[in-house]
Amino acid sequence: MKIHIDENRCCGGGQCVLAAPEVFGQRDEDGTVLLLDPRPAEELLPRVLDAAARCPAVAIRVEQ
Repeated sequence: MKIHIDENRCCGGGQCVLAAPEVFGQRDEDGTVLLLDPRPAEELLPRVLDAAARCPAVAIRVEQ
């Protein structure tokens, strides 16, 4: 799996961090998503897909 983030679309909602904190974080200054692990372990796939689905700005794309 490979994760792509569109920082320009991110609205700082933090839903990705709630769904998969091992993979996503947020910048302190503006709340924009940080990709902590661009190629996480396959067992995290359900949580990463959940994070992408929760994103209100559709800023996360997952390649499987």
